[in-house]
Amino acid sequence: MERTLWRRLPLLVRANSKESVEFILQTLWRTRKSGLDADDRRLLCEMLQLQNESDLDPLLLCLRVLIRKCVYENISKDDIQKVFPEEVLPELQRLLTLLLQKFQREWQADIHMDKAMTWNTATQETEMMEPLAVINLKLQNDAQAPQEELDLKFQLAKGTLDTMLKSMYCIRDQLSNLGET
Repeated sequence: MERTLWRRLPLLVRANSKESVEFILQTLWRTRKSGLDADDRRLLCEMLQLQNESDLDPLLLCLRVLIRKCVYENISKDDIQKVFPEEVLPELQRLLTLLLQKFQREWQADIHMDKAMTWNTATQETEMMEPLAVINLKLQNDAQAPQEELDLKFQLAKGTLDTMLKSMYCIRDQLSNLGET
């Protein structure tokens, strides 16, 4: 199947500039969860000078496969060019390699920001003098397809719980700051 996908890449040559190809890749990344809307599809068809919108889908699928390999499979920057088969034009290989290398780190940071963590506490009366908090923690990794969840349960003393919560708020603030830079 991948061999037939690669045959669609030469359509990118119709884009007028490197910036146009860069815009296409960024648009695909931005819409990775929602898909392209009608305006995006129309704009990309215009940029690629496509008469028929049905020609767009195989190309976009190929580019999404490339993006996923570079981001989710953690391919090193030096190995990105090795992803392409020989039949892909060398100019396209170079251009896509440069662009994927340019955005790889940023996109990998985005997938780490996509991870969500929720938690709740419940007190549990025990024979001990000091009450414990029972933490039910659910981690969701949206970077996995299909979505993966992991349930963790553990007990903490109040002092440890306070320390853990302070640390979690600190981590949340640090991750928020990463998203702003």
